[in-house]
Amino acid sequence: MLIRYASEQGDGEHNEDYVAAGTDWAFVLDGATAAPGVRTGCRHGVRWLVHRLGAALATELSSARRRPLPDALAGAIDRTRDAHDGCDLGNPDSPSATAAVARRTEDGLDYLVLADSAVLFPGPDGTVTAVSDDRLDHLPGGRPYSLELVRASRNVRGGFWVAGTAVEAAYEAVTGSVRPADGRLALMTDGCTRLVEHYGHAWSSVWRHLVDSGPESLIAWVRTEERRNGVERGKTHDDATALYAEL
Repeated sequence: MLIRYASEQGDGEHNEDYVAAGTDWAFVLDGATAAPGVRTGCRHGVRWLVHRLGAALATELSSARRRPLPDALAGAIDRTRDAHDGCDLGNPDSPSATAAVARRTEDGLDYLVLADSAVLFPGPDGTVTAVSDDRLDHLPGGRPYSLELVRASRNVRGGFWVAGTAVEAAYEAVTGSVRPADGRLALMTDGCTRLVEHYGHAWSSVWRHLVDSGPESLIAWVRTEERRNGVERGKTHDDATALYAEL
């Protein structure tokens, strides 16, 4: 087994990504930075949420009771809810995170993706499949979205789903099972997937760079593109996390 990962802070005050791995599982989380002036109802903040959720998810995945990935994420969200103290858990703007999770099975690999992080795996013919959850990209009216639209669409049917205070979000994630070539896979937050989504590189090129040069080099490639071309929307330098594994 081989697992390599790197994470680099972007323009924010803290790195709000989180990455962890065990003997047969790995995941990345990406905290959603609140827009200026938005009242989240939480006294802790995004970084606290991501670290609590990450620790809880690692506990769930390490348990001797091997629960399906949606159950594991639901358990982690529930544990994180219990850790809040005096927060308004019904506030739709409460801190939240995206998630990309993978776990080895006897037959291959199970994965779960919630919001815009991604799971990559190669096929036997050399093609690369990238799995993400793009529901945030399909809200009515097109971008730029208003704060009111995002608030009304978060964690509701017909909108998009994130890991925060709604346990049911875990069961709305994109899930699947595959048999990747040689048990290899990659996980990355949208600070890295912008290589494809903003700059037009192919997923196969991103995969090959990650395999050949490692996650640190992949993030350096992202930073080069950001400095050279800027970004269409969002932070110039987002938190960026990439993980490569051979399970």
